[in-house]
Formats: sequence, structure tokens, C-alpha cells
Amino acid sequence: MKPLPWLKRSFEFNFPVEMFPAIMERVQSTPVRLEEFISTVAPALLVKKPEGKWSIQEHAGHLVDLDDLHEGRLEDFKKRKEILRPADMKNLRTEEAKHNEKDIGEVLRDFQSARQSFVTKILDFPDQDIARSGFHERLGKQMRIVDLAYFVAEHDDHHIAVMRWQLNLLKE
Repeated sequence: MKPLPWLKRSFEFNFPVEMFPAIMERVQSTPVRLEEFISTVAPALLVKKPEGKWSIQEHAGHLVDLDDLHEGRLEDFKKRKEILRPADMKNLRTEEAKHNEKDIGEVLRDFQSARQSFVTKILDFPDQDIARSGFHERLGKQMRIVDLAYFVAEHDDHHIAVMRWQLNLLKE
């Protein structure tokens, strides 16, 4: 089954902040899960672009690219900004990064490093601040720090699911 496009997803951030530890387990495990998945893919298939969309390797690179946005939103929370910074909906950074020209090991190492930086920064917030919120304009709703972690985990899982779906297409 083809995964639902990311921009068609909607989110309800109505779970208790005590879900934060479990959500962070997902966020922290993504680099390992991604590396495990990538290890099952023939190198030639990593850079193929099914249906003219991003390749598996470009999806992996996109996860690297987005951790800067996630960290920026943490900075917005720290500064108590009312509105969280928006994403570049054209994904120019990923489009211009030429991830397919890189070694996949480099992409995976970059993701591990970027994700570790994000995890360190989010875990630096005191427990009482995990419920702090700012407005996410595209979603049209308040987002707490715990919700940002959930959003990141969902985004990670979305891209890994798309990569698996693409791999199945490429193997047909």
C-alpha cells in the first residue's frame, strides 16, 4: 500500500506529556532503524528514483536536512516565541544537497550526528518545560515540545515507510 503523503496527514496533540520518554525512544532509535533498513538495500537501488520522486538515499538525506529545523524549533521554544519557525515546503535544502552523489555511509553518519544533537538539546529542557507550546502555522494549532518530538518521530517513520514502499516498487 502506498503511504499517505506527509502533507495530507493531520495531527492531534492531545496525549499526556508523560508520553515524552516513549516518544523519545522512537526519535533516538531512528538512526539505527534507518541504518538497518539501508543495509538490506542493494547500493544500485539506493539512488534510483521511482516515479520520478526522491530516491531512498535522498529520503535518508532529507532526514538529515530536517534536524536543523527541529533544532530551530527548540530554539523557538527556548525563546518562548509565540509562532514556531516554518518548514521550507519546497524542500530546497534536500533538492540542492545532491544526496545521491554522496556515499551512503556519509549520509547515515551525518544523520546520526544531527539526530544526536537534536536529542541532546531536547533532553536539556527541564521536565516542567516539555508542555511549553508555540503555534505551528501549517498545522494551525499549538504544538508543545512533547508534540514536536512526536511530530519528528512520525516524520521519520513516514519517510522510512516510503523508502520501504519504494524498495518494493524497485524489486518488481
